[in-house]
Amino acid sequence: MTKIILADNQSIFRAGLAKTLVLQDGIRIVAQCMDSERLLQAVRTFRSSIVLFASSLQMNLPALIQSARGAGSRLIVIAENTESLHSYAVPGLGGVVFRDISGATLLECIQSVASGQTYLQEKLGRDLAEETDMVGARVRDRLTPKEIKIVALIVQGFKNKEIASHLGTTEQVIKNYLRNVYDKTGVSDRLELALFTIHHRTLADAAAIANGEMDLQATNA
Repeated sequence: MTKIILADNQSIFRAGLAKTLVLQDGIRIVAQCMDSERLLQAVRTFRSSIVLFASSLQMNLPALIQSARGAGSRLIVIAENTESLHSYAVPGLGGVVFRDISGATLLECIQSVASGQTYLQEKLGRDLAEETDMVGARVRDRLTPKEIKIVALIVQGFKNKEIASHLGTTEQVIKNYLRNVYDKTGVSDRLELALFTIHHRTLADAAAIANGEMDLQATNA
């Protein structure tokens, strides 16, 4: 049985990973963590595990590597799509993947790392996926700028009330927008929407740009 510790401050992405992994025979999720302190505690508690942790947690990497070694566990970092693979080419990491990784590739990574190998999600494959992401491009072109902003906030785990506050509107208006977004993307709920966005690089990039614009507007306000 492969024990998994999941650590990510993006709750909706963490839930998506868990949904993928719990269906697999021979894999058991023993802990889910939303911050670095809980992750270090879980590593000490659940020994001999595979630790999947997001780079967005901004961990003290040497300390985490030392803790994992002491517990007989192996580490896989989930890097942001914009990060470089080479940033994590350090001793002590068993694997490096990106947020837009598919479920099948993630399982391949976990199996490789659990068997003692090192797994790096190749940049070539990511570039090819981006070039052939016609579905993501079509969906991006269907969405209005405001709908893309809503998608960006959904991916970050914001609730409808919080999204309404960010965009200066009402919760009911956001619900109406979401129904349109679900129709245009072919998903049925916010978790599926977040996972769809993450796995379609063209749409994920558009959401990231929208998020950056909102951050800039907030800073200038």
